[in-house]
Amino acid sequence: MKLIIAIIQPSKLEDVKAALTDVEVFRLTVMDCQGFGRQKGQTEVYRGREFTVNLLRKTQLQIAVNDEFVEPTVSAIIKAARSGDSGEIGDGKIFVLPMDECVRIRTGERGSDAI
Repeated sequence: MKLIIAIIQPSKLEDVKAALTDVEVFRLTVMDCQGFGRQKGQTEVYRGREFTVNLLRKTQLQIAVNDEFVEPTVSAIIKAARSGDSGEIGDGKIFVLPMDECVRIRTGERGSDAI
């Protein structure tokens, strides 16, 4: 079992959800978040004064999958979240983490059956 954490552009969320549905991944958690990487923020003008915004709005997805779904899930996210054919800085990141245990609260099922 793996936990996939993807940080993507908010505008790409619907495309990513559709791509995940195509590879039969239907369960995910979505959170609004802020951060910056190579973009290092952006400059904006407010009331005629220029200032730097250090944190950019992003969307974080958390998806728990069984091992056989890891590669299709990652590939679907890359395909849907990438800007253009070669991508751009700010398209996001995907982290794949080992998941020791999963428990479904309603039934008490554990492990891969709980996903």
